Amino acid sequence: MTAREHSPRHSPRHRPRSMIQRASTFDISSEMLGLSVTGNMHDPDEPVLEFSLACSELLTPSLDRKPNSFVAVSVTTPPQAFWTKHAQTEIIEGTSNPIFLSSIAFFQDALVNQMTQVKLCVYDVKDRSQGTMYLLGSGLFIVKDLLQARNHRLHLTLRSAENERVGNITIIAWQMEEKVDPKPQVTKSPDTNSGRTVIPVDESLTESIGIRSKFAALRKDTLLRSVFGGVICRMYRFPTMDGNHLRILEQMAESVLSIHIPRQFVKLLLEEDAARVCELEELGELSPCWENLRRQIVTQYQTIILTYQETLTDLHQYKGPSFKASSMKADKKLEFVPTNLHIQRMRVQDDCGTDQTYDIVTIGAPAAHCQGFKSGGLRKILHKFEEAKKHTSSSSQSIIYIPQDIVRAKEIIAHINTLKTQVSYYAERLSRAAKERSSSGLERTLTILADKTRQLVTVCDCKLLANAIQALNAARPEYIASKPSPNSAEADQVMLRNDQDTLIAKWTGRNSRLSLLGTWHEEEWEKVWQNVDKSLECIIHKVDKLLQRERLQSDSCEDVFQCDINCSSKKGNQECRAYWINPEVIDETDPSSPSTSTISSPACHSDSVTNCHTQAEESTPGEWSDALYPLLTTLADCVTMMSEKAKKAMVFLLMQDSAPTIAMYLSMQYRRDVVFCQTLTALICGFIIKLRNCLHDNGFLRQLYTIGLLAQFESLLSTYGEELAMLEDMSIGIMDLRNVTFKVTQATSNTSVDMLPIITGNRDGFNVRIPLPGVLFDALPREIQSGMLLRVQPVLFNVGINEQQTLAETFGDTSLQEVVNTESLIRLNSYYEQFKEVLPDDCLPRSRSQTCLPELLRFLGQNVNARKSKNVDILWQAAEICRRLNGVRFTSCKSAKDRTAMSVTLEQCLILQHEHGMAPQVFTQALDCMRSEGCRRENTTKNVGCRKYAFSTLQLKAFPKYYRPPEGTYGKVET
Repeated sequence: MTAREHSPRHSPRHRPRSMIQRASTFDISSEMLGLSVTGNMHDPDEPVLEFSLACSELLTPSLDRKPNSFVAVSVTTPPQAFWTKHAQTEIIEGTSNPIFLSSIAFFQDALVNQMTQVKLCVYDVKDRSQGTMYLLGSGLFIVKDLLQARNHRLHLTLRSAENERVGNITIIAWQMEEKVDPKPQVTKSPDTNSGRTVIPVDESLTESIGIRSKFAALRKDTLLRSVFGGVICRMYRFPTMDGNHLRILEQMAESVLSIHIPRQFVKLLLEEDAARVCELEELGELSPCWENLRRQIVTQYQTIILTYQETLTDLHQYKGPSFKASSMKADKKLEFVPTNLHIQRMRVQDDCGTDQTYDIVTIGAPAAHCQGFKSGGLRKILHKFEEAKKHTSSSSQSIIYIPQDIVRAKEIIAHINTLKTQVSYYAERLSRAAKERSSSGLERTLTILADKTRQLVTVCDCKLLANAIQALNAARPEYIASKPSPNSAEADQVMLRNDQDTLIAKWTGRNSRLSLLGTWHEEEWEKVWQNVDKSLECIIHKVDKLLQRERLQSDSCEDVFQCDINCSSKKGNQECRAYWINPEVIDETDPSSPSTSTISSPACHSDSVTNCHTQAEESTPGEWSDALYPLLTTLADCVTMMSEKAKKAMVFLLMQDSAPTIAMYLSMQYRRDVVFCQTLTALICGFIIKLRNCLHDNGFLRQLYTIGLLAQFESLLSTYGEELAMLEDMSIGIMDLRNVTFKVTQATSNTSVDMLPIITGNRDGFNVRIPLPGVLFDALPREIQSGMLLRVQPVLFNVGINEQQTLAETFGDTSLQEVVNTESLIRLNSYYEQFKEVLPDDCLPRSRSQTCLPELLRFLGQNVNARKSKNVDILWQAAEICRRLNGVRFTSCKSAKDRTAMSVTLEQCLILQHEHGMAPQVFTQALDCMRSEGCRRENTTKNVGCRKYAFSTLQLKAFPKYYRPPEGTYGKVET
């Protein structure tokens, strides 16, 4: 590998107007030589020293074979007396003149200086599978000598242990120079992760990088370093078709969110289930048959709540690394934690000024490993659950509700909770506007309050709710049927007693409190929600009068208000009468008290209905608050009564529906929670890094708040044995991401804790708040700053590639893979159609590809429908479509360690070849280089303590060609 040489006297006018990367002649100032190599303080992801290696004329004892060589690099810095291995190159086979693609880099934490000694040991590998090798020869140099050498290039003679010459080795130091063009060429923000460190000769390397790129480095950026850590780095130099070089920084980082998100999520589940128990308890007294049913349900919930409490305690007590190793995927204490979650990043820079970053989130297949797969995965379990509901509903004592009723009941509860809060909020704002005598504020707030209140009334005015209220009333211990007594003159009623699981008739007098409690009919429910409507009308009329008086007074007109103005409804001039249903306050001595327990509202009392504005007339002009206070109090009381009654009725309806299959439901829901939590954690990681990278990409941001974020999951699971059940789990977990929304907020401070995401909501929908530092938040468009909820469109494409998939295709069933891919293809096409309808093409990133997106989607559709064995074209095309649609990429296999490593390294090399012009003749060498010496090799060590992929030679024969690692990198490993 040779670098283009330029003289230090080379005139600037002949230099390309761009930032270039090369080995160059660089006049090292005396100031630099007097200091240690400290690197670019502005970007800790940049190496302070980077060099490439090439050998020539290597000799082996056996003249009939050429060496399979690699170079191991060790360092020592005086007064240190021992050598420390720093890095090694990939193995290049069958040549005496190897040129190594992996460069050797030292980052700021490497603590090298000009006096650091570097030893280069060249080994000849006789048998890669067995790891048999011997030392061919070595050479030694001092960093200072490299920095002072002409063109930063050293030529050393390699000497064997017997001091015999066995070849030569060339060291080429790399740097970046900032050229004349002041315009930043960066298109993507370069976030990087560090665990091992590497960087170029001086600060000029990164000074040329634009602001947007420079400040998105993983270890420098305020947001990213609060989320990601444990970074491992590798660097490469790959030749291009035009004779230049690509500078590749590969990084892998774990995330604190692996533990942080499950802690929040389990806490929300705990609160949600505890609230459900409270709702059941608040139903009040029930007849014995219903009470026994309620006790059974509550007991089941209490058991699952105890499990969540234990899990939450375990998560808070956990003090280990911020990722779960694949060897712990079945650990009960960490079952909500995603397996082996990492960010895989590749940053590409070239001689033309391109600086682009590609990120992939890698995660072990989200699945309930701890619960096992004997009964299948979530898809099969959900099917069994639906069948069980159908069979038990016919024999159950509960009222049978259709699925649409259950969905509607949950929606009603959610709407009531939301609207009740909003009504209370705007009622308070109306009161505040009245205190401030703000006419415009009063009108504006009243409009919103009226709208929210009428929405609430509309929700409560439905047949399903009225029937549910009647059903709940019928479940009371003493239920009163709607039959008049034989002696109607005494206004007695028939009471049917429910206290012994049977209906027993008895008489009760008109003044009995029990009689009053039982007389709930549909008409009474109508009066409840009509109370809210009437109370609102009184407030509207009162505000109209106050504002009209204010206008007349401001026009210096006479007071035209008369005390005989009636408080009339908008529907006519009928009397405004709010029905206050509160049996406990009825005057039982009044023989004229209606049995319907309908009395006048204290705020709009019947005695004062015809003069409902008298109080305001008597008050001073500034006392609007006093005039509105009783009306707002009445509205609040009516809304509370209506909301509580409606909510209890819906809770009772849901109790009836869930009772026959509650144990099975909670077991299934727990499994679904586990899977969803793992998937959600990965999604949040991907969202954060995508948002930060594209913070200045207006096209992406517009796409984000218009049609949402595309999240494309790639799975390499087989459809055979346990992995089939894992795929069932994973597909449901990803589908559930459609209930997730994001909201970007401004962080209260720049501390790491204040920039961690916050989850709110429940199983019907979770919202994730992403805090950004003020400077970053200000860069967002107004729509996102205002709190717009950002949606997610998840898709999953699966292609099994291992020997188990061969069994599935030969003897088993691949229908699940076909169904999953077909469903995702439909959603992906739908997403693109939405894009075309509302967004221009310039929102999308540029690509060198000659194939347009519609063609890519057509090819993907053909491959999905082809039913071809191990058709990995599906994965390649889906990944490219995702990148070109500004999506976030996720890659999974069972543990995200072995097959995932093959996939992400292949994807990186495909990107380099298709988008950056990497020379095709080095494709295989580059692929082997990344797999043998890249970050994913270190991932195996992090997970199982062994630097080998868990493949056997027999297994790999079943793998597609490009998914096979190089010899010597795999073997039998306990995973």
